[in-house]
Amino acid sequence: MQGFLDSSGVAKTIVRYGRGDTVFTQGQPCDHVMYIQSGGIKLSVLSKTGREAVVAMLGPGDFFGEGALAGQPLRMGSASAITPSVVLLIRKEKMIRLLHKQHGMSDRFIAHMLARNIRIEEDLIDQLFNSSEKRLARALLLLARYGKNDKPTRVVPKISQETLAEMIGTTRSRVNFFLNKFKKLGFIEYDGEIPLKINNSLLSVVLLD
Repeated sequence: MQGFLDSSGVAKTIVRYGRGDTVFTQGQPCDHVMYIQSGGIKLSVLSKTGREAVVAMLGPGDFFGEGALAGQPLRMGSASAITPSVVLLIRKEKMIRLLHKQHGMSDRFIAHMLARNIRIEEDLIDQLFNSSEKRLARALLLLARYGKNDKPTRVVPKISQETLAEMIGTTRSRVNFFLNKFKKLGFIEYDGEIPLKINNSLLSVVLLD
């Protein structure tokens, strides 16, 4: 996908974000589609009562803000960097023209969106039916981009236990308990601080019925 974007001739803005920086906030106009070159982005939604829910954690090669292409006038949620990140910003009008002109990229983009929909369905099933221990194991594997074609180092980027708790719908103390349990069982290499290294054996927690 990066190759299509580089060769398209479409004007793009490259923005670098530090950890914790805001990319966009809920309610802002939808003017751009974003593509992550490096780093990690957290998508979240704030309720009317002020409660934040983490919707997704994205990494290199992922698009976000694509609601602009469907005529969404305002951002439905917020996006912030969980690690130092480099993001391409493409104005929605130019992205639409690019998708019409570059059929190969259009096919890849559709595949990306379908994969995102599947991921959202899996996340919902995970929240409804799996224990918080299994949800944490799955979240760590996803954050480490386990099984991705870009040959991940299987290291979870720096992220707070509070954010992990928000992602899986539990408390920070439970996240801390399970991280130490995973460490004792040899599933992760963890010294009390994140980033941490994922071992293949962590898959057994997710696959366990």
